[in-house]
Amino acid sequence: MRKGAVGAVVGRVGSGIVPTTTAPLPITPPPFTTARLDALPLEPAYAEEMAAVLADPALYGFTRGEPPAPDALRARYERQCAGSPDPGERWWNWVLRVRAHGNGEMAGELAGYVQATVRGPRAEIAWVVGTPWQGRGYASEAARGLAAHLASAGGVRELVAHIHPDHAASAAVAVAAGLGPTEEWEDGERRWAANVTLPPMP
Repeated sequence: MRKGAVGAVVGRVGSGIVPTTTAPLPITPPPFTTARLDALPLEPAYAEEMAAVLADPALYGFTRGEPPAPDALRARYERQCAGSPDPGERWWNWVLRVRAHGNGEMAGELAGYVQATVRGPRAEIAWVVGTPWQGRGYASEAARGLAAHLASAGGVRELVAHIHPDHAASAAVAVAAGLGPTEEWEDGERRWAANVTLPPMP
């Protein structure tokens, strides 16, 4: 799913990877939480609210996209929720809902999304936080939570993201999630990668 991930904090999703897991993962991903955010499995019903979250044209400076209309976003979400036509691949998408009060935002509002294309032990990930919610650490918090969740719930052991070389904010999020830059490039974007392990059992 090489989605048009949108700008302000983003890594691009999707690559061909040989699957190694024996049990298929569910099409709909399990939810997860972080200190301030609930990551909720994507549903088409979120399209109208998410269109407002993604409405700032500045988000698209590195992706050459444009803000989606609600109807177009709903159609995209319907395709994503239906899942990949490749049975060995999972398109996992979550919207980010603010759970904690602070900095003027209302608890319960959507602030962005994270997504992962999962094949076997590898996932290529992306993150987007809308302009009004940037500068509060939400993207880094969500990316760290996503990495941990993919390791525990998805059996993922390698993370990949593609980031524009001038996108310092996205690079900082990748670092926070434990990824590091490689010497590989695709479509003008640097490949970032990390190996992940499950936390030790208590």
